Amino acid sequence: MPRQRLVGAGLALALLSAATFATSGTFARSLVVTGWSAEAAVLARVGIGALVLAPAALWSLRGRRPVLRRNLTAIGTFGILAVAVPQTCFFNAVRHLPVGVALLLEYLGIILVVGWMWAVHRQRPRRRTVTGAVVAVAGLVLVLDLSGAGRLDPVGVLWGLGAAVGLAAFFVLSATSDDALPPVVLASGGMAVGAVVLTGLGLVGALPLHAGRGQVSLAGHQVSWLVPVAGLSLVAAVVAYVSGIGAARVLGARVSSFVGLSEVVFAVLIAWLVLGELPAAVQLLGGVLIAAGVTLVRLDELRPAAGRAAVPPGVSDSPVQVIGRAAVPPGVSDSPVQVIGRAAVPPGVPADSPVPEGRLRLVVLPRPTGDAEGRAAGEIRPAG
Repeated sequence: MPRQRLVGAGLALALLSAATFATSGTFARSLVVTGWSAEAAVLARVGIGALVLAPAALWSLRGRRPVLRRNLTAIGTFGILAVAVPQTCFFNAVRHLPVGVALLLEYLGIILVVGWMWAVHRQRPRRRTVTGAVVAVAGLVLVLDLSGAGRLDPVGVLWGLGAAVGLAAFFVLSATSDDALPPVVLASGGMAVGAVVLTGLGLVGALPLHAGRGQVSLAGHQVSWLVPVAGLSLVAAVVAYVSGIGAARVLGARVSSFVGLSEVVFAVLIAWLVLGELPAAVQLLGGVLIAAGVTLVRLDELRPAAGRAAVPPGVSDSPVQVIGRAAVPPGVSDSPVQVIGRAAVPPGVPADSPVPEGRLRLVVLPRPTGDAEGRAAGEIRPAG
């Protein structure tokens, strides 16, 4: 698939993930107001979602069981850090903080993603990325309309920051997962692990787990409790997680995390359509700022990462010999082949001349996949 079409598909998946994640608040609200605990609603969401995805996950693994065994630790980590942690922390945060403040704290995870990529992967954010981050977060504040918030409970703030760590983990772990592991397996396995963790916390009394079976009010109609439970598990879990993981693999952790900011905008629109809550002008302005911030980050990602190196005086950029490996027809060995590139060498040196002692010999090596910036054709490193 051409790169532009691939990026377009990734953006579509990211927006779909954000929109479906945004429905969880509406579905959960109809359950909570009728006696369900928030934790029970979350457990229903990830537990049923894991069961629904299990057949598809098993089908995608046919003949590939070693892939599953190799990624058991990654699936467990994803289930704890990217599923159980953010949801558990967020619902504990709203016990002590207004929901808007708790959501803002959780979405500080996008800043953590940029910091993680800088600290661990040495991907220093450029000025445009930093500007996009500031603009997007400013827009998020406007969309949440946090004016008038009182003094914050430090316990709630800590829970909110824990949710931010979980959100950042979702984007990073999705982007760096094994490409051989189908996204549906990561989603199903992660939700299963998350359900087990939440159940364990409920059994030890750390989280309240109680539910009801009465009629609930949804979009002005009395419906069975099964309707919002199905919405939470199928729409806000199955579709949301699978599309989110797929988007992160295509776009990388940084871009997918910023596009995920649109979840707040979708949540406002869904509340408007379902609950009749018309967004205020300040929230519409915030949506524009979020879109602008995402655009800045996306443009920065598309900009070439490296330019031409400085050439010392009197040295031309004539072709040089580069040793690498390339795909070859059947029956032909994969021995090193010559690749002609451009580099700084003394004038008049032919491209096919042997490399004298002490001269730099370059080897073309593939970059490790995982983030969008790591999917380039290769990089040039000095031969050791």
